[in-house]
Order: sequence, then C-alpha cells, then structure tokens
Amino acid sequence: MATAGKVELAKAISQKIGVTQKQATEFINSFVETVEEKLGGGDKVQLVGFGTFMTRKRESREGRRPGTGEKILIPASIVPVFKAGKGLKDKLNNR
Repeated sequence: MATAGKVELAKAISQKIGVTQKQATEFINSFVETVEEKLGGGDKVQLVGFGTFMTRKRESREGRRPGTGEKILIPASIVPVFKAGKGLKDKLNNR
C-alpha cells in the first residue's frame, strides 16, 4: 500500500478540479490550518459522510522510562482524533 503525501494529494486534486498544483497545495494548507484552529478552539469539524475531527483529553498516567525502567509520570494531554463516517467506511468496503 502506497502512502499519498501532500504533493500527491495536490496533484490529484489539481487534475480532478482543473486548478494548478500550487492552488491545490494552498487549498490543502488552508484546510489543515483551519482544522487545527477549530480543534484548538475546542470545536469539532464534521464532514458528513467522510468523518469527524475532534480532540480528547488523555489523562495523566504512570509509565516507565525504556532505558532504565524507572517509573515516570506521563502528563495529561489533548490528542487529536478522527472518526470515519459511514460514507467513507462504505466506500472502503465497496458498499
């Protein structure tokens, strides 16, 4: 399975909608920046049929330092989460 990065996505978008690859890259950058801003502000970003971007709070927990086995406290953090929508799941499963 190949991995499509920003360049490959921009090329595919530019061919699909007839814009330059530079314009497609600007769109991708703007989309990512906007999602980051919304999530940073505590909002969810929902694209019906595709999925929902959201954040979750991960509580602090005890862990171990790999090299020494010493116990350490891993602090609480906010993590991004993506939940795939029904339309995306169906498309991947050819339904």
